[in-house]
Amino acid sequence: MTEVRTRFAPSPTGYLHIGGLRTALYAWLFARNANGKFILRIEDTDRQREVEGATELIYRTMRETGLDYDEGPDIGGPVGPYIQTQRQDLYKKYADMLVDCGGAYYCFCTKEELDAKREAVESAGGTYRYDRACMDIPVEEARRRIAAGEPYVVRQRIPDSGEAFFDDLVFGRISVPVEELEDGVLLKTDGLPTYNFANVVDDSLMGITHIIRGTEYLSSTPKYNLIYQAYGWDIPQYIHVPPVMRDAQHKLSKRHGDASYEDFTSKGYLKDAILNYIALLGWNPGTTQEIFTLEELQKAFHVEGLSKSPAIFDVAKLNWMNAEYIRALSAEAFTENALPWYRKVLEPTAEQCSILCRILQPRLEIFGQIPEKIVFLAALPEYEPALFEHKKMKTDQPLALRVLKSVLPKLEAEPVWTEEAVHAALLATVAELGVKNGQVFWPVRIALTGMAVSPGGADEAAALLGREEGLRRLRFGIELLEKNA
Repeated sequence: MTEVRTRFAPSPTGYLHIGGLRTALYAWLFARNANGKFILRIEDTDRQREVEGATELIYRTMRETGLDYDEGPDIGGPVGPYIQTQRQDLYKKYADMLVDCGGAYYCFCTKEELDAKREAVESAGGTYRYDRACMDIPVEEARRRIAAGEPYVVRQRIPDSGEAFFDDLVFGRISVPVEELEDGVLLKTDGLPTYNFANVVDDSLMGITHIIRGTEYLSSTPKYNLIYQAYGWDIPQYIHVPPVMRDAQHKLSKRHGDASYEDFTSKGYLKDAILNYIALLGWNPGTTQEIFTLEELQKAFHVEGLSKSPAIFDVAKLNWMNAEYIRALSAEAFTENALPWYRKVLEPTAEQCSILCRILQPRLEIFGQIPEKIVFLAALPEYEPALFEHKKMKTDQPLALRVLKSVLPKLEAEPVWTEEAVHAALLATVAELGVKNGQVFWPVRIALTGMAVSPGGADEAAALLGREEGLRRLRFGIELLEKNA
């Protein structure tokens, strides 16, 4: 039985886009599910769009997400090199071979000639297609002109009649009349291949058995098969996956600034949640299960679950899933992930980390929400006395003032502030004033945090701030209310 070999072949044009990561994930899952090989190839022939450092970013993202590859540019393998620009001599060799096979020809039309022909056709209301002016130049003559230094390209020779087709494991057979296809360029004047040619040569030479990629290649794949057929090569199996959309009309697109994997991790999403979520964008496990480890995905993944329909990227659903992953973390893992976000506000003590873990872990969707939730720990925000009012709790400014004046001496008498000590003092104030718990806890929390919404309650806020700062803020709250009385 032939070993399954899949590949992920990104272009180094920036951060790894979320749609590209999903393609990598599916190719990895398919290979691992079949006990096959997963190959990383860098397709860098589009030199104008290449971004410095992007290749290293691809390596790093693959490592971080656990999508290990068996062969690749940085680890080597038996069919390297795995970077296209390092394979340039191969493409020239195989382009000449394709000419000899009758699947291509040398073209000497200049850019000016082609532009003039295009303009003439389009000005007459037509749609330009290359007129095959060089198709019948004898190969010997063409090669003499090339040897003399004349610039040229290599064009695919589309058959004169019939249909080009391919079979896809998701979409079935896709066919197109050959008269609708153009003799496209395979090898450019600079000796670099176009994507259409390089990926066919590379996939064949690297023994790729299954090609997993986006549906944007559905229309061009029949032309690829013509190249395979011209060489007499085995044709791989195709699995085209639906696009990831940001809404019903627009695809997620790296060119249009849509989110990359790095964008999400920099906002505080967990990599495991990202992988879990994108796995379900266009694939259905056939069960109601939504939370998967990478190992569980590997066992569950099957082509039958892939959809033909586009998948809408739902940030709210990703947030829900990320929250589920956050809640499942151990306290140690939560704190490890949270620390960089705490440090945007303060350098927390071990005690503060313990309290923050307890009050934040059940409430967070993403770690990037932490700074805004704990900003009060760095400094008391400016707030208006009206914030002490709460209609539902029947708390107004005069009552808030009474509460704070009653609470302050009780807390001043506490030499060490703990949540338990603060809580007891607040309950003593409830009993002393004959009010409800909320009518005491609300104004105290407002005085301590200066925020209508903050994590935890008044006793937790007090413990986080410590005795000196907590008392200072309570006194400030009293002054503020007295001035406004």
